[in-house]
Amino acid sequence: MAEIKCPKCGTVFTVDESGYAQIVAQVRDAEFERELKRRTDLLASNNAQATQLEVAKVRDDLQRRAADEREMRQRELADKDTRIAELSAKVDALSAEQDQAVRLAQAEARQQSQGDLAAAQAEIAQLKAQVATLTQSYQQQSQTQEQAYKARLELARSEAERRTGELQTQMTAQLAAKDVQIQDAQDEIERLRDLRSRQSTKLVGESLEQHCQIEFNKIRATAFPHAYFEKDNDASEGTKGDFIYREEVDGVELLSIMFEMKNEADDSDPKNQKTNEHFFAKLDADRRKKKCEYAVLVSLLEPESELYNTGIVDVSYRYPKMYVIRPQFFIPMITVLRNAALNAADARRELAEVRKQNIDITDFEDKMEAFKDGFSKNFQSATKRFDTAIDEIDKTIQHLQKVKDNLTASQNQLRLANDKAQQQLTIRKLTWNNPTMKARFAELDAPKDE
Repeated sequence: MAEIKCPKCGTVFTVDESGYAQIVAQVRDAEFERELKRRTDLLASNNAQATQLEVAKVRDDLQRRAADEREMRQRELADKDTRIAELSAKVDALSAEQDQAVRLAQAEARQQSQGDLAAAQAEIAQLKAQVATLTQSYQQQSQTQEQAYKARLELARSEAERRTGELQTQMTAQLAAKDVQIQDAQDEIERLRDLRSRQSTKLVGESLEQHCQIEFNKIRATAFPHAYFEKDNDASEGTKGDFIYREEVDGVELLSIMFEMKNEADDSDPKNQKTNEHFFAKLDADRRKKKCEYAVLVSLLEPESELYNTGIVDVSYRYPKMYVIRPQFFIPMITVLRNAALNAADARRELAEVRKQNIDITDFEDKMEAFKDGFSKNFQSATKRFDTAIDEIDKTIQHLQKVKDNLTASQNQLRLANDKAQQQLTIRKLTWNNPTMKARFAELDAPKDE
């Protein structure tokens, strides 16, 4: 039996052991429920924070992948340039090695031939000396030994002639073999020089043409389904461009462009390098002969020029309706000119309606001039906005990188705070040096002590 005093009225009453255990269980269950609710709320808050961190992580991953893809494209272009430079360096090194090998082979052949000739001459001189000695001995011998000496003399002469013939044959064969080796080396050098020439001229130019053709074919079916874009193979008038773009609407030509692609080998002589302006006259002549409305030079020449690296460059001050672009502006250039042609077609249709309504032609010409001015302004504005958009994208990437760094630092701080909460935030630590809570726990633990 145990006595319990009511904290409100002060009445003391006695309960048995089972009743006391039920009261203690009720108090402990209430404390447990409160602690469980607090931990559940804390867990829900942590889950919400973890979800936000996961969303931020996914966003950072997507941005990182986009940046990685752009860096991969840049590395691919750099790798292509590096492979071309390595190929040129290998060709140069191999040419130098072949030249050196030919020189060494020629020198070795000369030295060996001279050595063999000297040895043969020495042996011939020795044999002649022997013949002279035998002749002298023959003359000094008696008549009884004349036949024997003659035989020996003939044998010595035959041996000398045979040995001389063998040496001459061997030396001729060696010289012929050296000539064959020298000719093979020269043929290999010519083959490598021809390979280097083709790599540094034709293939370099064709790579840019293939790039532009592939970029156009990627979107031909969706963006330009009715357009004609093929190589200009008609050289009947003495010259031709690289590609011709034509598009018709209802049997009427909407747009026509003469394209010229110009690349340059990385190892070309700076004295022989040509500028973009060098090709303007030919491109304008090709445009006129093939009756194209516009002329566009797609060029990788003058890679350090700030003018040509800014975007689409209008050079109509030199030749009418002519533009110079880098390969990355190939599709945007066609799109801009096509949109302008569509607007011009709409203007022509409006002209027909105006003529039907007997409107003054002067008003139409004013509209056309206004349209041209407006198109020129819109074109320049679009070019500036395109460059501005690229700059803003770069700035945004830098800003997102900073945000990612800050979020990563915040995530580390939250992780440390969560670790502290899990390790240090316990009921016993919260009630440490708290007299009221100590007294309550002492009352709950009192029956066990008794």
